[in-house]
Amino acid sequence: MSTAQDRLDALADDLAGVRYYADDITELIGAEAHEALGRDQPIPARLALADLEAGDPRAQLAAVVDLFLTGGTVPAVRIDAALPRTGAAGLLALGLAEVGLPEALDEGEDDDAAVTVRAAVDLRPHASDADAELWVASDLSAYQRPGMLRTDHVLGIGQASRTLAQTTARRPVRRALDVGTGCGIQTFHLLSHAEHVVATDVSERALDFARFNLLLNHRALGIDPANLSARVDLRLGSLLEPVAGQTFDLIVSNPPFVITPRREGEREEERYTYRDGGLPGDTLVAHLVSELPAYLNDGGTAQMLANWEVRREAQAWSDGPAAWLATGAAAECQVEAWFIQRDTETPQQYAEVWLRDAAEGRDARHYERQYRAYLEDFASRDVAEIGFGMVWLRRPSGEGRAVGRRFEEITHPIEQPLGPHLAAAIAAADTLPGDLGSVHAVVADDVTEERHQRPGAEHPGVILLRQGAGLRRTHLLTTAEAGLVSACDGELTLGQIADAIDALLGEDDPEAKTRLLEGARRLIVNGFLTLVR
Repeated sequence: MSTAQDRLDALADDLAGVRYYADDITELIGAEAHEALGRDQPIPARLALADLEAGDPRAQLAAVVDLFLTGGTVPAVRIDAALPRTGAAGLLALGLAEVGLPEALDEGEDDDAAVTVRAAVDLRPHASDADAELWVASDLSAYQRPGMLRTDHVLGIGQASRTLAQTTARRPVRRALDVGTGCGIQTFHLLSHAEHVVATDVSERALDFARFNLLLNHRALGIDPANLSARVDLRLGSLLEPVAGQTFDLIVSNPPFVITPRREGEREEERYTYRDGGLPGDTLVAHLVSELPAYLNDGGTAQMLANWEVRREAQAWSDGPAAWLATGAAAECQVEAWFIQRDTETPQQYAEVWLRDAAEGRDARHYERQYRAYLEDFASRDVAEIGFGMVWLRRPSGEGRAVGRRFEEITHPIEQPLGPHLAAAIAAADTLPGDLGSVHAVVADDVTEERHQRPGAEHPGVILLRQGAGLRRTHLLTTAEAGLVSACDGELTLGQIADAIDALLGEDDPEAKTRLLEGARRLIVNGFLTLVR
């Protein structure tokens, strides 16, 4: 007698057999149609599938794509052929599909040909840090099923989850924590470098999806399905409550950070739990930033995505995040922090994004009420704009030099995965000596220089360094810094170069060398210069 795990293993074998992988799907429907699916737009994929010629050997893959990705209703006989170990009946038994409307039959066709199925969940490939692609199940998106999303909707593979996975600095750790795991995407990545992962969520439905995905992909993830808790512990509860009193080497979180207007008498079951933590404004993110350090071991790190409100009277967008670091555990342990603001939206833009996210525009009266509520809520706190970005925290261990607290706004396109570049920048800050005079450095391989000058001018008026990788910063150089960078070939120390430039420029300023070496420090920490070991 087959077990539930046997059925999951059979499904995994079927999906592998039909090559239900990202590259194969892209080849089937085309790169542009595949990118459109990532934007919740299935029409290009439907058109591509409709154009397949009869007898195309990829017809079985097309049936699975039509079922799970485009929201199609597919004859059960096609699913039986595409997934022979599982079949349409197996998908129904697993809760992955439901019976669709019967198809019209041609004369002489068997009645079984009229039976159709449609997806009950979204199931798609996802490349993790494991050796193989995974298949991730979640709730159907708005484009796959009519009506507004259910309030306990379990989000699938979205841009935010991909961003966090790509931004996380990967290092071997003993214990990791995934706060607000959803369908489990961050946990899948953590399993590649963490001995054990605790994953929490306030939604029991989300934890059910995460468990399903872990068991479906147990071979790729290195999990014993009969002893899941040996590698992963799934815990029900809000944010950090399920791990009270425990500490971890690494914490990641894509929390329910969406700022949502609160209203009197609202009930918990009315909230979209995948995005709304039930607190006013950016209070939930502020709470996490200030309290996460208490759950970190010495030297432990946390990375998360967040929204923050920028008030009209603020001197800088970072005023709010800086205030969070001055409270709770963050203040007590003097946590190191790095905030990178990637985007901003006006209250109007923000309301439109999140009303569209849950397909709330399908009810015109509801949409107008909610839009008004968003604007009134932001106005009550004098919010000018809402920032979105990435947060890195580290509990100091007393070893090495502190990164300190950094606040950057980087809105241009960056390179992904970003995690290795963040790790390199942190390592550079940690290992820099207090006195840079004896350090040797070279220009990083991805760095180029630009010089701009007026026609006929003897010297350039602007000298820029540009990074081709990582955060792709641009740095405006002083004349002295330009000379230092040009001389950084690893032969001379930074102190020797600074002395030569000081003599060449002939500046009667005892602080010139100090300023130049501090500029060199910034260039090293930001990845423009690399130390020669």
